Amino acid sequence: MTLIDLDANATTRPLPEVVEVVARHLRDTWGNPGSRHGLGRQARRVLEDSRESIAAILGAHPDEVVFTSGGTEASNMAILGLARGPAGTLLLSPAEHPATLEACRVLQQRGWTLHKLPVDNQGQLTAPPEVTAQLAAILLAHNETGVVQPVGHISDLCRNANVPVHLDAVQAVGKIPINFHALGPTTLSFGAHKFHGPRGIGGLLVKRGTRLVPLLHGGHQERERRPGTEPVPLIAGMAKALELWSRDHEQRTRHLATLRDKLQAELARRCVPVVIHGEHAPRLPNTLNIAFPGLDGEALLVALDLEGICCSLGSTCASGSMEPAPILVAMGCPSEVSRASVRFSVSIENTAAEIDEAIDRISTVVARLRNSAGAAG
Repeated sequence: MTLIDLDANATTRPLPEVVEVVARHLRDTWGNPGSRHGLGRQARRVLEDSRESIAAILGAHPDEVVFTSGGTEASNMAILGLARGPAGTLLLSPAEHPATLEACRVLQQRGWTLHKLPVDNQGQLTAPPEVTAQLAAILLAHNETGVVQPVGHISDLCRNANVPVHLDAVQAVGKIPINFHALGPTTLSFGAHKFHGPRGIGGLLVKRGTRLVPLLHGGHQERERRPGTEPVPLIAGMAKALELWSRDHEQRTRHLATLRDKLQAELARRCVPVVIHGEHAPRLPNTLNIAFPGLDGEALLVALDLEGICCSLGSTCASGSMEPAPILVAMGCPSEVSRASVRFSVSIENTAAEIDEAIDRISTVVARLRNSAGAAG
């Protein structure tokens, strides 16, 4: 049985062009970019060319790009590095990714108060009339529902109140256009493996003039914000992946949205009843979070895996929890709907034929489990 990967929000396969770039620089550009000789200068050129390319695509200045090991480190660096004073109030989305939430809990242990902003029944944030906080952390595109937040208004409120804003854009970069300066946050995190780049590399955009206390110590690299020898091959691979997205993003968006919409429409038709989470909100073009009332999500996940369908119940970083997804609870979903929800997320490598086959397999599994539940009842 052929596996069908519908879990692209967890990770994506590096494209062949990306693999080639990483391999070439592992082989040919192996010097330390901090060394003051020919090999070092060669690696430094690749490093800075990659930085300039990434900055241009994301609407930032090159000196605002800090390379990290991925989105988790970037969000931790931003939240813990922007915190001022021993205590304060931190605004955050009601269902942040664990990379953000756990960093916020570190601040909570230091005396900070966490204030979660409400969302409507589509999963979009309801901005407060004014901001009374010392820091804000917002998820630009939700990893579980795909809902994209209207962060511009919140950024404006925070900027007027002199409150720094961290934007977790890990699921957004490489899927939708991002302009750091237009969005207006203080920092923005991203990770290469979400857009067909290599794992183990990501970045943090830091607005010029921002004072950011480093997480790590031991070197001058990345303008003394992130010590450690930069992994030039991985950085070059990330730049290549983002360049490929930038070149083809309109065609990619159409392809992803066509596959996602067909999957959504056919499952809604063949698996009645269903609930589409965030259906009427702006969403990432590749993400479908759907509930099959009457079923248990854990059992459905196992059954789909046995049928060769790779999907998830939500964030891979939060897997293992038997509790309903916090974002669905915040949206007001009844428990029986939340617990019956699964996430499908497509990538540019999926084909229309795969989606047709996936629809058949998923529909068959849902019907079988519902029949079994009805017989048992």
